[in-house]
Amino acid sequence: MDRIYIRGGRPLKGKIHICGAKNAALPLMAASLLTDGTLLLSNLPDLADISTMAHLLAELGVEITMKGGAPGRVNSGRVLGLTAETTSATTAPYDLVRKMRASVLVLGPLLARRGRARVSLPGGCAIGTRPVDLHLKALTALGAKIGIDEGYIEATAPKGLKGAHILFPMVTVGGTENALMAAVLAEGETVLANAAREPEVADLARCLVAMGAEIEGIGTGTLRIRGVEHLSGAKYTVVPDRIETGTYAVAAAITGGDVELVDARLELIGAVADTLTKAGAEVCETPGGLRVARTGVPLKGVDVTTGPFPGFPTDMQAQLMALMAVAEGDSEITETIFENRFTHVPELCRMGADITVHGGSAMVRGVPGLSGAPVMATDLRASVSLVLAGLAAEGETEITRVYHLDRGYERLEEKLSACGADVKRVRG
Repeated sequence: MDRIYIRGGRPLKGKIHICGAKNAALPLMAASLLTDGTLLLSNLPDLADISTMAHLLAELGVEITMKGGAPGRVNSGRVLGLTAETTSATTAPYDLVRKMRASVLVLGPLLARRGRARVSLPGGCAIGTRPVDLHLKALTALGAKIGIDEGYIEATAPKGLKGAHILFPMVTVGGTENALMAAVLAEGETVLANAAREPEVADLARCLVAMGAEIEGIGTGTLRIRGVEHLSGAKYTVVPDRIETGTYAVAAAITGGDVELVDARLELIGAVADTLTKAGAEVCETPGGLRVARTGVPLKGVDVTTGPFPGFPTDMQAQLMALMAVAEGDSEITETIFENRFTHVPELCRMGADITVHGGSAMVRGVPGLSGAPVMATDLRASVSLVLAGLAAEGETEITRVYHLDRGYERLEEKLSACGADVKRVRG
């Protein structure tokens, strides 16, 4: 099993290129099932989750081509062609779906185009139950008949999908995406109220429009979709990853560094940028992206509550906690999205952090410094919080179970090393 070793105390200085967003790329790939044309996606990140989705789509009969990729690596070319011209398979098997929760996003497209789908209940990180009931209720409102059999979602649309008014009782990114993809081929008009406003949802909607869908209200909480008979292929570029952007912004701040994040967009990380500024970092736009710096200014504790976009993202909560662990004063971090997303706390405490969890809130009392220690990653964002803590810690930090990192961060060690970090991966 791979391990990452970090010797901390080095300010990061240089440039880091921000990849396309994993959480945008996955639904875009699933959208290829909606057309017999070729969907050509560029700026895809080279990540394990992208490969998992590609293998799932191949299982469903989608032909996949690459431009510039290395042999045997389905996504390394950064440009992926997806063609579902002749596919008739409608079963997404457990062996693939269990590896990644986003696999459930093939449900809506299969149902819309093929009239049926059999999709295993999803897996993914152990950060809470994250049920798919809102996905299923939305598809039922569109006319689907849905049951659960031996761990599989069995969905059919015997009379086709029909437009409907769907009010989500709570914001759901995946539920909005599944309903959106189903609605673009449904008969009549669909309204998705209290829809997720995350940039990844807007990116999916814009791609669907490029494929011929009729969608209004992109980027707002109300999406209006007029169903069309068919969609065509398209060329589309994946939006930059706001979570990768935020993570490396924290890396610059926690090390007292000065880093330019190439291709990053400030409008995608507004809440994170505001929080970092309050904590003592400088965040400003450059011609090529964003500059994040903290030189000679002490970090200050900041209270944060996670929430749906444009609020502070739950996927940045663990990274911020690592930063607050070495800030002056106390800070309170409240998690409102997932009920089990403080698994990184015991590991940060092993490094000397002073953190106390009470239900959905964590009280972080800043300490003068952290110490390197052997720690274990528990999920994707928790794992990178340990990397950030290691960058700031005195001595060596050893991180195990780093396969979580490979699901969401491309060439992390290489990017950090290029900015002066002492970090290496040992294969095992």
